[in-house]
Amino acid sequence: MKKIKVLIIDDSQLIHEVLTSIISADPRLEVVGCAIDPHEARQMIKDLNPDVLTLDVEMPRMNGLTFLKNLMRLRPMPVVMVSTLTSEGSNITLQALELGAIDFIEKPTNINESIEDFRKDIISQIITAAGVSKAKLHAVQSRLKNGENSEQATQLQKINTAETAQQPSSRVIAIGGSTGGLEAVRNMLGQTRFTGAETIVIALHLPGGFTQSYAERLNNHLPLTVKQGEHGERLMPGHIYIAPGGRHMEIKRRAAGFQIVLSDSQPVNRHRPSVDVLFDSVAKQAKNSSMGILLTGMGKDGAQGLKNMFEAGATTYAQDEESSVVWGMPGAAVKIGAVPQTNVKSLHKLASFIPIFAKRQ
Repeated sequence: MKKIKVLIIDDSQLIHEVLTSIISADPRLEVVGCAIDPHEARQMIKDLNPDVLTLDVEMPRMNGLTFLKNLMRLRPMPVVMVSTLTSEGSNITLQALELGAIDFIEKPTNINESIEDFRKDIISQIITAAGVSKAKLHAVQSRLKNGENSEQATQLQKINTAETAQQPSSRVIAIGGSTGGLEAVRNMLGQTRFTGAETIVIALHLPGGFTQSYAERLNNHLPLTVKQGEHGERLMPGHIYIAPGGRHMEIKRRAAGFQIVLSDSQPVNRHRPSVDVLFDSVAKQAKNSSMGILLTGMGKDGAQGLKNMFEAGATTYAQDEESSVVWGMPGAAVKIGAVPQTNVKSLHKLASFIPIFAKRQ
């Protein structure tokens, strides 16, 4: 079988050695070169024709985002970001995903202690990235060439939720995703015509220190209030709550509506936060007063939780294969009967169902 050719772009010699050792040990992969900066990488891409790039977020001589944007405009190809997730690094990584990077992975802070998890994640991400269709990459190229940049300033009018400010939420919309999920959430909610009655809880596979930046960027992009969920917080209409990176998020029914419960219990399906954990709590606590949407992602996290929601009377949806970066999680949900075939939809269609459900009595 033909090996996946990988080019490593990073200014750290240690990362070169670690990634080369990990990638070369997998029989499906081959490291064809290591570049210390984007200038060196450009010539190596021409000479070596790699299938996947791993790209450091911050590098000398050229801004990593400038390199990525130029690459995706001129020669779109699968890129996995390798990030040091400081506050600044988180924002740069989010911008990289908006510019077409397939996924990101956090550099291990302690090579000796965290290398096994890092090994599993980087291998699976590279293999996933190599399988992304040319059509999806060319869609990114077309968007960038047409000047559609998420960083362009827009006049955002926040919805006035004063009328519902004292009324706790009675209906909950739960969303989960992984690989490609950050942009899928952003695109889907960006197309939603919100009424202000929506209460949305979201679980994505994010590490600690990342979700605050993501919530702030979404808050600047959407008319509802977007924030990181807090333990004991009451769910209110007109709000979107994102599970904090590295923590499970559940909801619990109280006398005055629903409340957020955070925990540091063991990872589920290798993830914390886990989509299954959130969906299971919604199934138990909100039952038929809930709606579940499972978006693009690798693996099967969220599939069983969505089925539990469906069996509890919830309305369930899954992103379709054509619009997904990876149809792992939504595909698993469809396979086990968690979603009616008629409810497998594109992001645009899913966006239209959110306000309808929120206003339903």
